[in-house]
Amino acid sequence: MTSARLAQRLHGLLFFPVTAYGPDGSLNLDAYRRHVRGGVDAGAGAVFACCGTGEFHALTPEEFSRCVEAAVEEAAGRVPVVAGAGYGTALAREFARRARDAGADGLLAMPPYLVVPDQAGLIRHYTELAAATDLDVIVYQRDNAVFTPATVAELAAHPRIIGLKDGLGDLDLMQRIISKVRGTPAGEGFLYFNGLPTAELTGLAYRGIGVTLYSSAVFAFAPDIALAFHSALLGGDDDTVNRLLDGFYRPLVELRGLGRGYAVSLVKAGVRLGGLDVGPVRPPFSEPEEQHVKMLAELIERGRVLLAGN
Repeated sequence: MTSARLAQRLHGLLFFPVTAYGPDGSLNLDAYRRHVRGGVDAGAGAVFACCGTGEFHALTPEEFSRCVEAAVEEAAGRVPVVAGAGYGTALAREFARRARDAGADGLLAMPPYLVVPDQAGLIRHYTELAAATDLDVIVYQRDNAVFTPATVAELAAHPRIIGLKDGLGDLDLMQRIISKVRGTPAGEGFLYFNGLPTAELTGLAYRGIGVTLYSSAVFAFAPDIALAFHSALLGGDDDTVNRLLDGFYRPLVELRGLGRGYAVSLVKAGVRLGGLDVGPVRPPFSEPEEQHVKMLAELIERGRVLLAGN
């Protein structure tokens, strides 16, 4: 683990690798290593291991440790590795300690399991998680973990809570959060991430409120398309952005909406289409329908045609 603070190292396109399984359903660490190494070599800005796309929910603590350790070894200090941590507070703290022991640079704090807490309970949960290790923490807003601006300001005051990943998509709330935190000592140093599924679709909207960091599921299976979009978005090349939105990302989101769990299973199918057998998803997810995988293959090809015509 590098001595530099995580916040200083998080830039570029954020890579959320899938977790690879073998034919018998066990971990396939060789394929996982190839997947992570390929993403880093392609230009990922960071590796977020064992998070939502990596089926954190389906991993045993031992499998989690092995995957995070493998990701750290493959990243080899070139980019930071952030690991998921979730469930109730006690288990979240245990996953945090396992991530630290495996060499991770930080944590993505997933929402608490099932329950719908109040703001005081959320503050207590995330501050106790942050106290479990010396790792920097990014809090993930979505589902049952939705924060008021005052709550985010209080969390941002913690020395190890460095950012908020938004999976909710409420831009009014996000703008109020950013405004509130801007007036605190955490100020401009606090990080914000667009964490919506297929975040590129809302990239222009988030850019409008100053949020340019985002997680890219597309990078896992088509890094060339994802990197071209990222460069265009940050460089103000809105013609390229809109061409890829209209011809690739909007159809991809519409395809993703055809099945439950496609935000994960369709990504794994995309990785397999690229020639790396990362296995199927684990239950309770199911594999995408064959016709939808075919549509994904055609869509990836269309995206590359759009790039070639740039």
